[in-house]
Amino acid sequence: METSTKINLRIFPIFTLLLLLPVSCSQKITTLEQPARLEIREAGEHSIRITLKPTTFEAEFPYTPALAEQEYSDPVISILSLGKQITRKVGNLIVRVSPDPLTVKVTSTEDRIIQEITFMQDGNISFLLDDKPVLGMGEGGPRMGREWQEESIEFDRRGRFHEMAPRWQSNAYGSRNPVALLAGTKGWGLFMTTPWVEVDMEKEESGMFIPWDPPSPENDTSLRERDMERLQQGRPPADQVVPGVYDLFVFDAADPAWFMKDVSVIGGQAVMPPKYSLGYMQSHRTLEDENQLLDIVDTFREKEIPLDAVIYLGTGFCPRGWNTTQPSFDFNPEVFLREPAEVIADLHSRNVKVITHIVPWSRDKLPTLSGWIPPGEGETVNESHMLDYWNQHIDLVNSGVDAWWPDEGDWFNLFERIDRHRLYYQGPISTQPDLRPWSLHRNGHLGVARWGGWVWSGDTESSWKTLEGQVAVGINHSLSLSPYWGSDIGGFYPGDELTGELYVRWFQFGAFCPSFRSHGRTWWTRLPWGWGLSEMGPLENSSNPSLSELNNPTIEPVCRQYDELRYQLLPYNYTLAWEARSTGLPFMRAMWLHYPDDREAIVNGSQYLWGRALLIAPVFEKDATSRDVYLPEGIWYDWFTNARHEGRQTITREVDLSIMPIFVCAGAIIPFDPVRQYTSQKLDEPTTLRIYTGTDGDYTLYTDDGISNNYLEGVFSLTHLSWNNEARKLIIEPATIDGVIMPTSERTFRVALIPGGETKEVRYTGTMMQVSF
Repeated sequence: METSTKINLRIFPIFTLLLLLPVSCSQKITTLEQPARLEIREAGEHSIRITLKPTTFEAEFPYTPALAEQEYSDPVISILSLGKQITRKVGNLIVRVSPDPLTVKVTSTEDRIIQEITFMQDGNISFLLDDKPVLGMGEGGPRMGREWQEESIEFDRRGRFHEMAPRWQSNAYGSRNPVALLAGTKGWGLFMTTPWVEVDMEKEESGMFIPWDPPSPENDTSLRERDMERLQQGRPPADQVVPGVYDLFVFDAADPAWFMKDVSVIGGQAVMPPKYSLGYMQSHRTLEDENQLLDIVDTFREKEIPLDAVIYLGTGFCPRGWNTTQPSFDFNPEVFLREPAEVIADLHSRNVKVITHIVPWSRDKLPTLSGWIPPGEGETVNESHMLDYWNQHIDLVNSGVDAWWPDEGDWFNLFERIDRHRLYYQGPISTQPDLRPWSLHRNGHLGVARWGGWVWSGDTESSWKTLEGQVAVGINHSLSLSPYWGSDIGGFYPGDELTGELYVRWFQFGAFCPSFRSHGRTWWTRLPWGWGLSEMGPLENSSNPSLSELNNPTIEPVCRQYDELRYQLLPYNYTLAWEARSTGLPFMRAMWLHYPDDREAIVNGSQYLWGRALLIAPVFEKDATSRDVYLPEGIWYDWFTNARHEGRQTITREVDLSIMPIFVCAGAIIPFDPVRQYTSQKLDEPTTLRIYTGTDGDYTLYTDDGISNNYLEGVFSLTHLSWNNEARKLIIEPATIDGVIMPTSERTFRVALIPGGETKEVRYTGTMMQVSF
C-alpha cells in the first residue's frame, strides 16, 4: 500500500506566453553564461513556481524528493529573451519580469508587494527583506552569527549568515536540519529547492541565496574526493545537480494559513501517525536484562504514570543495549534471556509498544539508498536498494518490534535523508499493510511529513539555556520541515545543571511537543521517578548531576500531573494531527500563524500556540517564581484557575514547580478526556467538551481507529461543534467537506461552560442537535 502523493492542482484557463523577441531589441536570458529559459507558473492557490534553466536542460523541473509528485499547470510565462518589463497574472498573483538584471516582482492583485527576486550575474539570487522577523528555515541554527560571542536564541533568522550545513553543531542547541524555506512574517514566503544554498540575511533591506559550488569537471580533486566532500556537507548527489538550474517558490503569506496550506501541497500532505505516538515514550540506555525491561513498565503501571511506548538503545551507543554491537539486527542474548518474541509479547501484554534504535550500515556496506518499496519497473534490487535493506528488519517485525528509531545517517546526502524516511514508511507497510508506520529520525527536510517523518533535535546539553532554545527550535521546525518534532526531555548530555527542577520543566514543555519522550545519558534521571531514587544508575558521562539532587520526592507528582494532562488532551491532540494533514498547520504554532498583525506576538519566540486554542509558556529559568506571558488580542483564561485576562498585554503569572503557564482563548472548545494509562485504553466516562465562553466558537473533532490505514480511504469521523455565545447554545452536527456530509459516530458528551462550571450530559446520535444553557 502506498500513500498517494499526487495532488491535482486546479488548472485555470491560461495563455502561455512565449517571447522570442529579435536580438536587436531584447536581451537573451542566461544562467552562468549559458542560454536559458525562465518559466513561471501557478504552484498552489497562493504561490508560484519560478524555474530558470539552461536551454540544454530538457526536464521540466530539476528532481528533488522534497517535493510531492503532482501535475503542475503549463507556465504562464516562458521566455528565452526579454526587452522590456512584462506583466502577467499567474494564478492569484501578479508577476512582473524585467531585464538587466533579470528580476521577478510578485504582488497581490491589490498591488501589495510580496517579493522581488533578482538573478545576479554571479549566480546569486537576491530577495527583499523588511522590518519583520523571518522564521522557518528548518531545525536548529547557531547561537550567534558568524562569531560566537554571546549566548542568544535564534528565533528570527534575520541579521545572520546561514551556512545551511546539515549536521550536529557544538555551537547550536542540537542538530541542524536546514531547509531553505523562509517565512516572512510581513506576508511572504520563499522556498529554494535547487540548488543547495547558503542564506545571507546580514543586510537589513535584502537577503541573498548563495549557491554552494556545483561540481565542475575542471576541479582538480578526484570524483571520489568530490563525492565524499558533498556527502560530508549533506548536499544532494553530484549527478543530480545541474549548474545554472534554479527552482524556487514564492508564497503570498498575507494570511499565514495560505502559506502553510501551499507548503503542505508542495511538500505533500502529512500522513496520520498511529495514536500511540502521541502518548508518553520512555527511552532506555544501558540495560541489565529482560526482567529490568518488564519491571520498568510494571513500575509505570503501579505508579499510574501513563505510558505508551518503550524505546531501547543499541549496544555500542551504550555498554549493553537491545542488540549486539551496532549496526546490528540481532537481539542481545545478555538482555533477552528467553526468546525475544516472548519478552516483547510480555511487554505488549502490558499495553506498551516496543521501539528499537537502529543505525545504517557503513558507506562501504550500504553505498547508497535507492529504489522504491515495492520496486518500480526496471529497478534492480541489490545491496543498495531499499528493499534489500528493509528485508533485514523483517525478523524484528516478526518478533514484535512495533516502530523504529533510525539514528545517525549523517553521511547520507540530502536526497538519501529524505528517502530514509520513505524507507521507514514504505518498508513497514509492505510487511504490515494494515498498520501505520512510525519512526523517529535525527535528519529531515521538507517533504518527510508525507512519509510519516518525525524528527528530534539531536544530542542537546542539559542546561537551562538549551531548554529555552528548544522552544524556538521547535517553532521554526514546525513552520518549515514537518509538524512532528520533539527533543530529549532533560537534555542528552548531563552536567551540573541537570537537576530534578530542570527535568520537570523540560517534561512540562515536552507534554506540549508532538514527540513526548525522555532520553539522555545517566538515564535513570530521565525516569519520571528517577529523582526520587537514592542512586542515578549507570554513569555514561564525564559530568553528571550532583548526588545531592537525588531523593527528591517533589518531581514525580509533577511529571505524573503533566503526563496525565497529555492523555486528557488526547482527542484535542489527535485532531491536531488531522489538522496538520488537512491544512498544513502544525501542532506547535508560531503566534504569527494566528496573529499576523500583532508585532508583539510575531517577535516572541519563547511561547507558542498549541493548536489554535492553547497558549503555552514554558518555564526555563532556574528557581523561577513567575513567568511573563504575552497574551494576543482577545479574552484569555488561565488553564489552572480560569482567571480571565484581556489580550494585547503582557501579564506576570506566578509559578511554582507544578505550574507551567497555559492559557486558553475565549471561544475555544476543548475535548477533554478522563485520565488514561495508555492511548488505546477504553474509558467508562465520556469526553468533556470544555467551552470557554466570552465569544463564539467553532471546532471540528476528528476520530478514527488510531492504528490502521483506512483513513486514507476516507474511513474517519468528523464532528462539527459551534458555540453561540449570545444565545448560550452549542450545536453538534456532522461536519461537511466539499459539500459532502462526513460520517460521525454516536457517543455521549459532557458539556462544561468555563468559567461558571455549568455542565450537561448529552447523547449525540449522529444528527444535528442543540444544547442550550
